[in-house]
Amino acid sequence: MSEELKELGEHIAATIDADIRSWRVEYGELTIEVRADRIVPVMQFLRDDPLAKFLVLIDLTAVDYPQRKQRFDVVYHLLSMHNNTRIRVKAQVGEEETIPSIIDVFPCADWFEREAFDMYGVVFTGHPDLRRILTDYNFEGYPLRKDFPLTGHVEVRYDDEQKRVVYEPVQLVQEFRNFDYLSPWEGAQYVLPGDEKAEAKE
Repeated sequence: MSEELKELGEHIAATIDADIRSWRVEYGELTIEVRADRIVPVMQFLRDDPLAKFLVLIDLTAVDYPQRKQRFDVVYHLLSMHNNTRIRVKAQVGEEETIPSIIDVFPCADWFEREAFDMYGVVFTGHPDLRRILTDYNFEGYPLRKDFPLTGHVEVRYDDEQKRVVYEPVQLVQEFRNFDYLSPWEGAQYVLPGDEKAEAKE
């Protein structure tokens, strides 16, 4: 299988060399890195080329690398049922940059792109309805970015007195706990809550 993937990678690189930054075979899967502004013609080629025939878009997501200048990898997973092979396509996008929508090539990318926008803030130009899909209308920030606070910014609850849903700043009702991660077989090096009662009976 790896030889077939290498041959396919060489074919793709030779045919659309100007659009590809690099390619490799890892973990039994072909990965190509492409220029973000050329993602639409690359996807059209992978779908229509008789040796590729990647007709199914399985997934579209993003990965956050805050230390990089081009912060996000937009990642596409395609399947060729004809060849029984998969391919991973990556395109780097900066925080203030955009990437073209591939809806015209794979209509099922609609909600995938909305989710990537909602969770990471990646903007897909040409998307007909790019709005949040998982978070609330007034949600602040992008939850899957690595610099997003674990507690979020606001919490939502139903207020019985006001008879409506209210938004409030996050308030931690419990302090963060410290865990010692000791093995339960070795036992803690301190008195556990409740153990003092057993000692008192003795």
